[in-house]
Amino acid sequence: MALDLEKQKEIKQRLSQAPVYDPNAEPVCNILDIQKLLPHRSPFLMVDRITEIGEDYIVGIKTIGVNEEFFRGHFPTEPVMPGVLLIEAMAQVGGILVLKSVDEPERHSTYFAKIDKVKFRRKVVPGDVVTFKLIITQPLDHSIVCMSGKAWVGDNPVCEGELVAQVIKNK
Repeated sequence: MALDLEKQKEIKQRLSQAPVYDPNAEPVCNILDIQKLLPHRSPFLMVDRITEIGEDYIVGIKTIGVNEEFFRGHFPTEPVMPGVLLIEAMAQVGGILVLKSVDEPERHSTYFAKIDKVKFRRKVVPGDVVTFKLIITQPLDHSIVCMSGKAWVGDNPVCEGELVAQVIKNK
């Protein structure tokens, strides 16, 4: 079901400015909390902390270190974070939001169902701190949820897109 024009404008406005990241503030979820929700582990855990969670949105942080495994093979003389990993990080942040809304979140997993309208705006390199914001555009219904997201380094947008995920109970 497509979003009406009014809802599209609201989402775009809410994603127009980068969230303010205060590295001194206590995170809502630290890495240990995240590992309880997501099955991912290094080198595929792409979110370090969650700084905000609202009813329909979430803000997460990934600090990009020079020793990230993917830099060994992705332009090693001029390391760049692969765009697909930015999308994966965005999905993991969104997955945390979705899992926080289900009973027994540790017994569920989220999986990509679709990505759409992805745009890459700027390179992400070692030393960058990427801030992700995801907004639920269509709430969880029959195990499917839709989100719009954007990523920034400072005030500069680096990536954006629409994600659809499926929530599945683990066996």
